[in-house]
Amino acid sequence: MTRTVKIGPVSIGGKLPFVLIAGPCVIENRRVVMDIARRLKDIAFRHKIPLIFKASYDKANRTSVRSFRGIGMQAGLDVLNEVKQKFELPVTSDVHTVAEIDRAAAILDLIQIPAFLCRQTDLLCQAGRTGKPVNIKKGQFLAPWDMGQAVEKVVSVGNRKILLTERGTTFGYNNLVTDFRSLAVMRRWGYPVVLDASHSVQQPGGLGTLSGGNREFIPLLARCGIAAGCDGLFMEVHSNPKRALSDAANMLSLKELDLVLGTLKKIAAAVRKDRQSACH
Repeated sequence: MTRTVKIGPVSIGGKLPFVLIAGPCVIENRRVVMDIARRLKDIAFRHKIPLIFKASYDKANRTSVRSFRGIGMQAGLDVLNEVKQKFELPVTSDVHTVAEIDRAAAILDLIQIPAFLCRQTDLLCQAGRTGKPVNIKKGQFLAPWDMGQAVEKVVSVGNRKILLTERGTTFGYNNLVTDFRSLAVMRRWGYPVVLDASHSVQQPGGLGTLSGGNREFIPLLARCGIAAGCDGLFMEVHSNPKRALSDAANMLSLKELDLVLGTLKKIAAAVRKDRQSACH
């Protein structure tokens, strides 16, 4: 059984129901984020699913130098703080450099380490030193058992509030594949595991200057993740994914999310019932 990690008012892991980490890929502007946060909270509340709001203040690893990166660190953190206060939701965002971690940690309830940076020792250790929970996304270039080294780096500074997120593995050129065995493998370290159902359907650089994706498979991967017993689901959502300024091809619409969550709750209940029967 995994340990329980508390993220603001939300707890994840152990025998608790799954948690949803969701929001737009990037903070496009205040109005868009506040609208998505309001609607997302209503959906999660209706389905009785704990929610952590995610939106990046900066996307430092966009495919092209011409791609939209966000509204900047301080402006972005101000928006996330407003979401946190107004909607009483814990918030998370990517951090890319050691220099930004302390400022980000003053607002964020969960520090997210991007997949491309999951081996960066200084970044992991500094994130751990904040005392905040740290979500380490598994690099698409790593085997799941290699994530034990990333865990050890955060633990080395005294922080055991860790999440591990699966987000697909490089499969040839411009494609990813999800190996659901990785959820079980990463759980061996005793920390909650999360499935990123959005980035797992991404096609990195698949559109030349943009990443492509197959958003129609997000619900399928989400169902598989819940059936495999993940502690949390990560899904990027938008009111109008086709017009999103980042990761448009692998985001789910809020309307689709509403429908998907109902199915996921049923699968989670069946998995929980099966586990209880096995114990008896």
